[in-house]
Amino acid sequence: MNTLLEINDLQIRRGDKIVVEVDHLSVEQGEVLSIIGPNGAGKSSLLLAVACLLKPERGTIHFNGFRITKRSDTEYRRHLGLVLQEPLLLDASVYNNVAVGLNFRHLPKSEIRRRTDIWLKRLDIDHLRSRSACSLSGGEAQRVSLARSFALQPDLLLLDEPFSALDSPTRLRLLEELHAILIETNTTTLFITHDLKEASSLGDRMAIILFGKLRQCGTPAEIYANPMDDEVRKFLSLP
Repeated sequence: MNTLLEINDLQIRRGDKIVVEVDHLSVEQGEVLSIIGPNGAGKSSLLLAVACLLKPERGTIHFNGFRITKRSDTEYRRHLGLVLQEPLLLDASVYNNVAVGLNFRHLPKSEIRRRTDIWLKRLDIDHLRSRSACSLSGGEAQRVSLARSFALQPDLLLLDEPFSALDSPTRLRLLEELHAILIETNTTTLFITHDLKEASSLGDRMAIILFGKLRQCGTPAEIYANPMDDEVRKFLSLP
């Protein structure tokens, strides 16, 4: 497998506080990496740094072998899909919300229509295509947000607790559908969550962040069998 994303010696400061530190973390092509920790651990700050929406205090991020710099981050962002906890939808139809990123990239109209139609159907929101995004339920809005990202055919998908605001049945259904889509598309993904069941079911590997530091990374089976210390063991609710 090829390493798509590599992070080294990363430190992120917000205000006067260092919120997260990562000595080393890599993500392989086609892998789903769940980044998990309690609220306030620094997970979202790490994802925002990977998305070039937050400037690190120090450290490097390499994508496909190339270091991301201020000069290269615009091109790098074209490879990304981003889904946040709160869907950031336009006051427009569902169709136009899914198509908006494709329009920004000036794709041919036929290709925009083709990709938008595919993902409206795949996320089971085709019947909502003409409805205003402002009228959607939480689950419907998150489906639109996912469809918008997948329509871009991202090389790296960044998911920041996309299901945490949803009720349990909706969350479980969307998690199952997302898992199937990620397998079908082989999309490399960083999935931020504080839910151990979500992290274990979706992620090929888990990266545990506690108190602002990356503590352990491995497959769910490896981590549950061999937590590195008592703090990780306690977080996993192991005896």
